[in-house]
Amino acid sequence: MTTGGGDAKQLLATEGYDPAFGARPLKRTIQRMVQNPLAMALPEGKFKDGDAIVARAAGGHLVFEPA
Repeated sequence: MTTGGGDAKQLLATEGYDPAFGARPLKRTIQRMVQNPLAMALPEGKFKDGDAIVARAAGGHLVFEPA
């Protein structure tokens, strides 16, 4: 997976940071915003095995598209 610019990275960094805990919540944020949506998209046939996937931020969430 690649990012379609810094907006996706910035969204993950913003969502995954907590002033009280630092970057500790980042792992859970990646699971929620990246791993879970991709795990749902694969069985639906949105991507084929071996596809490169681009992530971009849109409306406060990540959108995944074939590269």
